[in-house]
Amino acid sequence: MASVADRTLRRTAKVRRNVRRAGGHRARLSVFRSSKHIYAQVIDDANGRTVASASSLEKDMRESLKTGANIEAAKAVGKRLAERASAKGIKEVVFDRGGYLFHGRVKALADAAREGGLSF
Repeated sequence: MASVADRTLRRTAKVRRNVRRAGGHRARLSVFRSSKHIYAQVIDDANGRTVASASSLEKDMRESLKTGANIEAAKAVGKRLAERASAKGIKEVVFDRGGYLFHGRVKALADAAREGGLSF
């Protein structure tokens, strides 16, 4: 029987593989959530570069948020990431949930990024 780590890696790789197939020329919005914070970045896979990033660890976010591990923090990160990506000229991305279920903090981040101007 496969360990939990093996299953997680396999699920993450499967999601990323399908995202890259469906994404084509679009940048990838990748999400990572830990027990205390949430991180997101827009990645240009063709050049292997991070175009924009945001996290609940940033100083002004830590001061304004109660914790980085709730839906409000995810919304703030999604909105800030959309602003930074739009400033760099990125409007269309493909969403990489990274093996996490699309609900809770991950869904809140995605919805806030959509409201901020990204389309996926």
